[in-house]
Order: sequence, then C-alpha cells, then structure tokens
Amino acid sequence: MSSNNYYDVTTWPIGNPSEDVGEVINSIIADIKERQHATDVNDGGKPGAVIYLPPGDYRLRTQVLIDISFLRIQGSGHGFTSSSIRFNVPHDEWPELHELWPGGSRVLVDLPELPVDEEAETSKADPSKGAAFLVKREGSPRISSVEFANFCIDGLHFAADGSDLPAENTYVNGKTGIHVSSANDSFRVNEMGFIYLEHALSIHNADALSIHNNFIAECGSCIELRGWGQASKITDNLIGAGFKGHSIYAENHGGLLVTANNVFPRGASSVHFNGVTRSSVTNNRLHSFYPGMVVLDGNSSENLVATNHFLRDHEPWTPFLGIDNGLDDLHGVLSVRGSNNSVIGNHFSQIIDAGSIRPEGATPVLIRLREGAGNFVSNNHVVAMDVHAAASDDCFEAQVGALLTTDTAAALAVTAVMVDPESTRNTVLDSGSDPQVLADRAANAVRATPTVG
Repeated sequence: MSSNNYYDVTTWPIGNPSEDVGEVINSIIADIKERQHATDVNDGGKPGAVIYLPPGDYRLRTQVLIDISFLRIQGSGHGFTSSSIRFNVPHDEWPELHELWPGGSRVLVDLPELPVDEEAETSKADPSKGAAFLVKREGSPRISSVEFANFCIDGLHFAADGSDLPAENTYVNGKTGIHVSSANDSFRVNEMGFIYLEHALSIHNADALSIHNNFIAECGSCIELRGWGQASKITDNLIGAGFKGHSIYAENHGGLLVTANNVFPRGASSVHFNGVTRSSVTNNRLHSFYPGMVVLDGNSSENLVATNHFLRDHEPWTPFLGIDNGLDDLHGVLSVRGSNNSVIGNHFSQIIDAGSIRPEGATPVLIRLREGAGNFVSNNHVVAMDVHAAASDDCFEAQVGALLTTDTAAALAVTAVMVDPESTRNTVLDSGSDPQVLADRAANAVRATPTVG
C-alpha cells in the first residue's frame, strides 16, 4: 500500500530537483508540517516521512532547513570517487578516465561562495551558513530521529586560500554537508558519502547519535561533535580529512564510542578529544603522515584507548609533499592531557626517514603523557623503522607501495613513552624497553618490556 508520507524528489510537483533540490526538499518539508500538524491523534499524529533521491545529480542552490523530527532523507548509493586524484591528473588525460565525478544519488552543493580568510587559510563564515542541510529547532522536546542515508554530498571544488597550493588542494570552500545546530536525540547518519566539503558533518549537542558505515574523505574536517553530548557512537566508517582539519573531533562528550573505523591520512589528527570523559577509542586502524594522531586534550579523563593500530609514515604523493600539521616528532603520536586514562594493547608502527625527523637529531616520541595523573599504559607494542621515503605522481601506487614496505628498513631509535613532570602517579607497564621509557621513576610506576640478551 502506498503512503502519503513517502516522497520522491523527482515526482514532487514543486521545483526542479536537477536545478535546485534544496527548494524541492524544503517544499516537501512544508507539506509534511501542514499535513502533520496535530501532536496527539490516536496516540500518534506526527509519524514523519521519507524523502527519496533516486540515483542522479541534484544541484543544491537553496539550503535545506530541517525542523521536524522523524524525517529520513535517503538515496540509492553513496557514489564516492576521488576528486582529489582527478584534480591532480593533467586535464589532457581526463578523456581517458572512466569517470570524472562522484555518482549514486548525488547532491551537488552549489550555494553562494563564502569569503576565505587567507591569513588563517580557512573560511571566515559560520559553518552553518554554507551547510547543504541545516538542522535547527528550538524548544521542547529536542528534535529527534532525523536520518541521512545512502546518498552523496559533494562540495564540487575547493577555493584558493592565498597559499601556493592549487585551489583544489586547499580543503577550503566554506561548504558543510550537514550542520546540526540544535540539541538533538537519536540522529542517524548511515551509508553516506561526503566529498570536497570544508566540513562534512558538524553536529552540536548530540545524544545517542550514530554515525555508521559512511565514506567521508577529501574533506577539510570529517566528523565534528561540538558543544556537548553523550552516549553516541562513530563506527565502521572510512574517513580521511585534510591537513588543516580533524578526521574525528569531539568536545565535552561522555560515553562516546569510536570503534572499527579506518582513518586515512592526511588529517591534522585522526582522533582528537577535548574535554571528553569515560569514552572509548578501540579497534581502529589509524594512519597519519604527522605526529599528533590521537590527542586527548582539555583534561580528557577516564577514557580507554585500546587495541588500535597506529601507522605513522610519510606523505608519498607528489602534490602534497612538504605539507604537515605543524607538530614536531617530540609531540607524540598519542598525546594525553588528562587523568585516569587507559592506553592498552595498541600497536604502533613508526615508519619514517630518520633524515626527516624534526627537530633534527631528536628521538621521536610515540606515547606522551603531558598533564594529569593516574594514567595506565600497558602492553603496547612499538615497531620503529628508518626507511627512505619514495614519492610518486600516482596516488594509489604511492600509498600502497609505502604501506607494503617492510623488508628494506633499519631499526629507528624512539621514545616509546615519555612522561612529563606535569603528569604524575602514572603506571607504565611493558610498553617499551628501559631506555625507551622516559619517566621519573619516583613519581610513576614503571616496568619496562624485557629485552633479549
């Protein structure tokens, strides 16, 4: 039986979805609000609706404003393909490419350009101004159960930022995929594709949020949980931010679960917590070209960082050589400012060229406890190798080649754990040999990993 709560943007009589799907979706939301105006009819009254985007290209020139609960916007395919690779292929080779643009059910964000702060090399505007989808509703109860599923949001192009980089490599354009500015409950973002957006997902004040099984890459920042929140999860995503932004960022959250994500380079950080407590970062594969991969900052405490695979190596792709996040190798691959965190059973691969270490002659640090007390670091395994980094114009070939290099490297001296004087009463067990653990033994309990011979 058909339902009048199911809408197809291609059959809705108002607007042209190919020219401005934002106008079409806003018109549909207005229709839902007009029909579902009663709050209590036979123990119901506002079931919400589904808005469907069939496979195709839908230009968005009007921001979508979502202010109703129980709305699901869905498509038939996340449609991701690398725009970064395409834009760094010579134009005379484009006719030989099988595809040029992302596909599936694809929303092309074509909102008016926002100004770029060339000094900061970021957009000046409030991220909500450039959002394709803005979720905003004040009052009680919180807006609930809004879902985005199985379509692509494409920012199309990046913009010049005053640097020497080509415009398409700046990760700046003032565009956001989804911006949630109001307190919310039980939102879902599943099986989506996000590409070439300065901010892919920016969600404020989330409760029981699920971000699951998405492809979020080639964006300035990928997932930002801002304001405050609780009991949310970021799971099973493929993620990769730009060098100015975060792959996963959360602030003032409790009970956050970050699990089973594959986080690509080249984000300034892979996971960055600021004031986050009693949360977990577990079973993730984390890969970065810079130190500061996982940051627990702002007195982030009582968190579990366990059974993750950290890979820190070099940028192998020619267009981004020489770019970093501004941190030197003493910063730590994992940096902790907080108390009573547990760092257990992680694998660290530090595969870098000794000649590139900064400051020159320094010993790179893997785990650094900067401030706080009572942190527990145990049974972490460090593999550190000195390799000569090779570069290539072919992105896929360069990255796979770098990942598979294991047999031509020499051992690299590292500090497995460094405990600063401002961090005390920590326990460090079996996470580095005696010379690899730098800590005041009078202020911290240390048991070094046994060595052979």
